Amino acid sequence: MSLFKNTVFTKRIIIFVLFVIVSLILWNTYIFFQKFKQDERAKMEIFASAQQELATNTDLEASVNLETKIFENITNIPSILVNEQGDIKSFHNLDPAKTQDQTYLQKQLAIMKKQNKPIEIKYEEITQYVYYRDSDLLNKLTYYPIALILILLLFLTVIYMLFSSNKIAEQNRLWTGMAKETAHQIGTPLSSLLGWIEILKSENIDQDHVMEMEKDVDRLNTIANRFSKIGSVPELKKHNIISTSKATFNYLKNRSSKQVSFQFNSTVDEAFSNINQELFGWVVENLVKNAIDAMKGKGSLTLEISAADKWIQITVTDSGKGIPKSQFKQIFKPGFTTKKRGWGLGLSLSKRIIEEYHNGKIFVKKSEIDKGTSIQVLLKNA
Repeated sequence: MSLFKNTVFTKRIIIFVLFVIVSLILWNTYIFFQKFKQDERAKMEIFASAQQELATNTDLEASVNLETKIFENITNIPSILVNEQGDIKSFHNLDPAKTQDQTYLQKQLAIMKKQNKPIEIKYEEITQYVYYRDSDLLNKLTYYPIALILILLLFLTVIYMLFSSNKIAEQNRLWTGMAKETAHQIGTPLSSLLGWIEILKSENIDQDHVMEMEKDVDRLNTIANRFSKIGSVPELKKHNIISTSKATFNYLKNRSSKQVSFQFNSTVDEAFSNINQELFGWVVENLVKNAIDAMKGKGSLTLEISAADKWIQITVTDSGKGIPKSQFKQIFKPGFTTKKRGWGLGLSLSKRIIEEYHNGKIFVKKSEIDKGTSIQVLLKNA
């Protein structure tokens, strides 16, 4: 509990520190932006003063030299000089190829009016105004904090992905270890049960009962083998999907409620695919059990198999409560369950077995609320 609290506290500290860092970046960028904007306005005020000096100074050569020097220092701030009536008198630092078009000049003037207040020039009885817009450098600066935040988010995303992948890998190692230990623990009583069955065979006991016990022991052995294979790459061999599916289907049929009507249908006698029998049987078992649970132990359950040119189709259909369309993908996520009991791992394991180990597909083919669900598995023909 204390470890959980420490983890939560650490995460909150990290989030707070990151918030402070982002806030400081934004605040400093804003201050820098405002300072840069003030410097540009100061330059334009000097430019306006030069225009006024040029209009009133009788020493033409000195005025021209002054204007030239100022223009040399203001090469990145577009500006337009207009008279009191709003007519454009001159312009500076605009695209020379476009300035012949009055529409272009009017659009630039509209932008300048929105961005900055004009600087007034008065001499004698004449009034003029200098309009200007932010330089390209200042415009680029506005995107600087966004770029910094995106870089920070990218950095955090990479860290989060690395942390998550390490955590998932650690969890997988834990589950794999538990699964293999479970298989090891089951092995001891299994050996003992096999011995007891041999003793029962020699006694005057109904052999049908002994055969059924043998089937259950074989089933336990299969389950132990399944757990032992978790975490390792399974060996795939060419098997008949019809006989493999039917064996698991019949085993569950004989041990399920008589209120469930079981049907096994196949359009072909044989359909071969490269599978691991034990893991594929686990998938069929999960789908059948899931269907029985959805019907609450009462209804009809059908397993249908058909084969096309490329895929073998295995479809399990029930007459249960159905699944909302919004949950078609969620039901295959680890931990998702609508039952009061269970960990929600059956369909998640089935998806992993089919898609990762057998390069197949598993999905909800169709479902209607209170009418039933069909889940389909696709395996490649061998």
